[in-house]
Amino acid sequence: MAVVDLEEMKNYLRVDFDNDDELITAFIESAQKLCMDVSRTDNEEIFSLDKNSKTAVMYAAAYFYEHREEADYHELTLTLRSLLFSMREGVI
Repeated sequence: MAVVDLEEMKNYLRVDFDNDDELITAFIESAQKLCMDVSRTDNEEIFSLDKNSKTAVMYAAAYFYEHREEADYHELTLTLRSLLFSMREGVI
């Protein structure tokens, strides 16, 4: 169960062509996996309940898309930790 669908992500990225659909879909999947890892959960249902999960996945997928060649994954992970702090601390 993806927190973000392809059309939502393409709108967020302002992509209006279909050439990158497979790439964007892969980035969504990778972003959600990374966000779930950062939030320390493997339960997609619990992850989707957090108010920041969608924002975090969209941010990470956009980061992957826009920084394909020069990504700073340490910086990305720090940002995701901040967004998903409540899940990391077990607040839900």
